[in-house]
This record gives sequence, structure tokens and C-alpha cells, in this order.
Amino acid sequence: MIPKISNRLFRAPQLTRTRIVIAFAVALVADGLQFLLNGVGWLGPDQIIDVMAMLLTCWLLGVHWLLLPTFALEFVPLADELPTWTACVATVIVLRKRQQRPPPLLPPEKPAIKL
Repeated sequence: MIPKISNRLFRAPQLTRTRIVIAFAVALVADGLQFLLNGVGWLGPDQIIDVMAMLLTCWLLGVHWLLLPTFALEFVPLADELPTWTACVATVIVLRKRQQRPPPLLPPEKPAIKL
């Protein structure tokens, strides 16, 4: 029998200003540390930074499919010098805000004309 996975695990949390600021801080710190480590990072610290950034970002913004290619791209030489985590966090925030935006209000229905 296959256990049922809770939908709550993959549900995106409501975005708040605090979650957004912390997610950007995590992304900027991750990209900054990887840039500063440059060639030394390939000895292991880059991978630890990427795993921590992925886990914290998923916890703050929810699981999103864009996080996986960003995580994979970090293992490509010289690509980890780019601010991929910052760009990914910005994109996920824009998409989540668009997803959580309430639907537009419909104009009130006009009464039918009776003859």
C-alpha cells in the first residue's frame, strides 16, 4: 500500500514581507559567499551553501519547480559565480504573488428589463 502524501507539505505558504525579506537575504548571502569562495568553493563549501539555500528557500517560499534547475545549475563550473539564487528567489516571489492575488471583482449584475 502506498502512503498518501499530505498536500500540506507542498502547499505554498502565504507570502509575507518577513518571508520575502528573509528569502532575499538567504539568496544574497548564498550568492555572495559562493562568489567570495571562487575556486576554493569546489572543495565542498559551495555544495553545503547550495543545500542550505535550497532548504531555506523551500521552507520560506514553498516548493517550486524553478528551485530544482537553479540547484542543479550551481554544480556547473563558473555558473555558480552568477547570482542564480537571487534571480530564482525573485522569480518565485513574483509567480507566488501572482498566484496568491485574489481574483478581480466582477461588476454587479444589472437587473433584467421587464416588458
